[in-house]
Amino acid sequence: MPIRPAPDADLTACEFFAGGGLAGLGLSLDGAGFHTVLANDIDAAKARAFRANHPDTPLIHDDVWTVTPDQIPGAPDLCWASSPCQDVSLAGARGGLKAQRSGAFWGFWKLMQGLDAEGRAPPVIVLENVVGLLTSGEGQDFAAVCGAMAEAGYTVGALEIDAGLWLPQSRPRLFIVAMRGVEGPRLPAPTQPFHSSRLIAAWERLPEPVKTNWAWWRLAVPPRRNLDLATVLESDAPCFAPAETQALLAMLSPLHRARLEAIQASGERRVGAAFRRVRVKNGQKLQRLEIRFDGLAGCLRTPSGGSSRQYVVIVEGGRIAMRRLTGREAARLMGVSDAYRLPASESASLKLMGDAVAVPVVEALTRGLFLPALTGRQAEAAA
Repeated sequence: MPIRPAPDADLTACEFFAGGGLAGLGLSLDGAGFHTVLANDIDAAKARAFRANHPDTPLIHDDVWTVTPDQIPGAPDLCWASSPCQDVSLAGARGGLKAQRSGAFWGFWKLMQGLDAEGRAPPVIVLENVVGLLTSGEGQDFAAVCGAMAEAGYTVGALEIDAGLWLPQSRPRLFIVAMRGVEGPRLPAPTQPFHSSRLIAAWERLPEPVKTNWAWWRLAVPPRRNLDLATVLESDAPCFAPAETQALLAMLSPLHRARLEAIQASGERRVGAAFRRVRVKNGQKLQRLEIRFDGLAGCLRTPSGGSSRQYVVIVEGGRIAMRRLTGREAARLMGVSDAYRLPASESASLKLMGDAVAVPVVEALTRGLFLPALTGRQAEAAA
């Protein structure tokens, strides 16, 4: 059984499917949390971004299936896995964990089993994925992941967390948290907003042995966020020519057009976000532009995740201007400071951020769940 670290001990973490290292940023709490001692990612562009921003952290640029226990330093306190989500995403084909990319979780789990055989298994394991994991494979994928952890003696629980509680981006994600030998804050029953109805439904389908080892983890709800989409935008980003804007607006449905015209008529300045999506009407596929003016961007995605690049819509004095969301704006929507070094390519920056985890969400989990479990310190509010 893992030895519980002393409160003042340096906590270590390993970050798998690390991308640009955003999970590590959240875990570190600016040096007051975990120290990442190893990272791993198979993607060359993401590996370059990781090294540019975390030059002192060892990175294994390879398939997780090739990583061996002897490459893991010491006995990490926490292992984080943001395993590929495309094959279980609601926006994709949902081939399930047996599909090649999402099946990479089992490469990660094989490594955890190897550490366990050597007495070096982490007391805390975290899997971050899309909420589609709750229902992919008719629920069998979620049950398989939780079952593997429970079989290894871990207490398992999950939270569905929307980054929109901290950031001006609607980004619900699933966090499966497993603990062994330590006790994290928990609740006697599921509670909103982090235990959603779809999470509860997935829990109800779990086998009894997994339910026996289940915990409803407790996490404080943050104060009302004081950011909206307009606060993260670059003021000098060029807009489309009027003809291109009109061509996009021609894709609006009657409902979305009416909403936009009402804002135009008000004369006030409003900033919104928009996506092009394919909708079916009367058996025909139509490309639609869908706009939101609720202060949130839509969930950042990548083309491989089944969505187009996001647009910024600015309405002022009855006039409408549109442009594409920039890579720097996407980074801000993920809670990344402007000191973070983005790839030179806009498309590479957008892909890097679209595949990442929001930093403030990881910070909230670290303060409210991971540190209390590992150090015994009182849970902090989700700032």
